[in-house]
Formats: sequence, C-alpha cells, structure tokens
Amino acid sequence: MTPTRLTTRALHVAAAATLLCASLSARAGEVEVLHYWTSGGEAKAASALKATLQGKGHSWKDFAVAGGGGDSAMTVLKSRVVSGNAPAAAQIKGPSIQEWGNEGVLANLDDVAKANNWDALLPKVVSDVMKHKGHYVAVPVNVHRVNWLWANPEVLKKANAKMPTNWDEFFVTAEALKKAGVIPVAHGGQNWQDFTTFESVALGVGGADFYRKALVQLDAGSLKGATMQKVLTTFRKVKGYTDKNAPGRDWNLATAMVIRGEAGMQLMGDWAKGEFIAAGKAPGKDFLCAAAPGTANAFTFNIDSFAMFKIKNTANLQAQKDMAAAIMSPEFQETFNLNKGSIPARLNMDMAKFDDCAKLSSKDFVATAKSNTLVPSIAHGMAVSSAAEGAIKDVVSQFWNTDSMTPEQAMDRLVAAAKTK
Repeated sequence: MTPTRLTTRALHVAAAATLLCASLSARAGEVEVLHYWTSGGEAKAASALKATLQGKGHSWKDFAVAGGGGDSAMTVLKSRVVSGNAPAAAQIKGPSIQEWGNEGVLANLDDVAKANNWDALLPKVVSDVMKHKGHYVAVPVNVHRVNWLWANPEVLKKANAKMPTNWDEFFVTAEALKKAGVIPVAHGGQNWQDFTTFESVALGVGGADFYRKALVQLDAGSLKGATMQKVLTTFRKVKGYTDKNAPGRDWNLATAMVIRGEAGMQLMGDWAKGEFIAAGKAPGKDFLCAAAPGTANAFTFNIDSFAMFKIKNTANLQAQKDMAAAIMSPEFQETFNLNKGSIPARLNMDMAKFDDCAKLSSKDFVATAKSNTLVPSIAHGMAVSSAAEGAIKDVVSQFWNTDSMTPEQAMDRLVAAAKTK
C-alpha cells in the first residue's frame, strides 16, 4: 500500500471515529436525580443506579438532600419546579405522585413501560400508584413490608414463650417476658412509630378489607365501628408492655434493645432487619422475623419510587428513559434491594441471593397481590393525602399517650381527622 493510500485510509478512519464519538456524545445525556438516600446502605444502593446509567454512556448529577423522611428534599423540589428548573427524576412516593401529576409537570413513561412490560411485572395496586390518570409517570425501586414482628429467640426461650401468630398469643408471650424480667415490647415513642404499630394492630384485628375501608378509603362507618373499637383497645394494651423510657426513643435504638436481649419483641418495618444484620446477627438463628400478629395473609407496603419530570433536552430525555428502564431491570432490582434490605417490586424475581426474611416477604408479596390483601401503608405515606395522614397520626399518638381518652373519643377524632384536606 502506497504512503498516499495509507494517509487517505487513516483520514477515513479518523473521520469515522470522529463521527462515532459525535453520535455517542449526541446520544449521551445527563440525568439529575433528587433523592434522600444518604445513609450507608441507601447510598450504596443509589450508587448502583448511577453505575448502571454510566454504563449506558450517560452522566449522573447527584442531588442528594439529607433527611430520612424526605421533607427537606420535597421543599427543595418545590422551589426547583416552581422556578421552571425541575430535575429529571425525584424520589417521590404514594399519593404525592398524584399531587405532582395534577400540577402537569410529570413526564409520560408509557413507551418505556410498554417496551418493558411493566403492567405484567407489577401488581396492579402498585402500578396504580405509579400512574397518573392511567399513564406511567413514576417507577418503583423496592418494596418494604411494614407489618413485621421481630424477636430475640434466646429471650423467648428463657421466658418459655413462643413467637405469636395472633394478638391473643402476643399478649400471652408479652406476659411471659414481663414475668421473666424482660421488656416485652421495644418501642420508640414517636408519632410515626406509634402509627406503625397502630396500622399493624388494625390489619391484624380487622383484616385487609377493614384496613382498606378504614385507613385507605377513610370510610366514616369503619372508623367509628365495633372493629375499630377493638383495634384501639388492643393498641392500648400493647402500650402496657413497653417501658417507661420509650418516649422519644429512635426506632433503631428500640431494635438494639431486642438485639442485646433487653427486650423480647419489636413491631417495625423490614428496615429493622438492617440493624440486626449490621450487628452480625443471622435471621432464624440470632433473630426471628414473622408477620405481625394476625397478618400472615396480608401485606402493608411502603415503596420508594422515582417520579420523572418533564424536561426539554433530547439527550437528557433519553437518559431519563434509560434510567426508568434500568430501575425496573432484574439486575438493578436485585443489587439495590440487597443493599437496602427491602425486596424487589418486580413479581418474577429470583430471590436466591436474599436472606430468609426477604424470601418470606417476597413470597407473601406475590401471594397477597393475587389474593387482594396487599395494601398501602398509611403510616408511611402510601395510602392517603399527607394532610389526612398527619391528622390521623396525631389522633393515634394522642390516644397512645392519654390514658384518659376513651376509644369512643378517639374514634370521633379519627372521623374528623379523615376529613382533613
């Protein structure tokens, strides 16, 4: 080959490479993500999504706002959207997705959902949360089960007590633990923890249909009926087995009491499992997990999700769609949830790498999706508007903390709180 031909060929190769780079950079976009995953396991989980997007050639602009409940993040998000500078994606969940959808600022993800068969991969009760007026606008990253009971098997053994399966058995076990000189129930007296316990009692005493009518549909008859009276009486009885130092205690410190054997049981969502694992404890051996009493055939869910906002840049739009598709991929769902302690939102996941508590959770998630006993957690922002949730939460904590308040008075207040807009 002559030098002239070599030079000509080299120029062609260089030109092709330049065109390829140009086309790649044209396709590559940036996705700005507002989230509040700043703790250890959460940050690891977020970095898994970042790596997935970078693998597709896109860049990730992290917009992390500290604060576990996400209140600070929502304040920042509102100011960004109002100023016409919304991020591509924001961590939003439950009815809040509908509120943003009503503002007309969310992106339509139907093309991504159809291409990846989301309707078949998600239970309808979950996909409905991710849609606004029938169109996908958000994507779920995980499922937390809220109705869990955690226990220390050594402490139960010493008290000659067993893991309870209903509320009658729960109080027998609690009494045995009390006689053995152990705090029966580890609890943190904060209103969201009171509410978490309350919803598990409501589900266990009344069943999924009652729970749905009372705490999702906010039906006045259900909020003020005989079943709710029994729920409140049972709820107050639980308090009698907590310790005097419970007020103000953080949930993880309550979990630590069970880990150390100072307390026998705790009613808390599956994020508690992360505390046991971090302490080097093994499920089934060092700690026990079971559905909260009376709730083995039901499941209250708390789902983290990303809502996608309308953006104009074409490359960034593709990055946004790639992010939505990546979140629902089996690879991401597995990696994220192994780090977070939750379970995948997809129904057809291989759970081989997950621990026994997660496997039980996944099995029950699939089963309750089929039996229509999969219900949103009111205590964790999945069931009703934030205003109604806050008002009902206040009533529940007032009842927990005021011995003189009767169940009848509490029911009247619940009915009034449910009307809060």
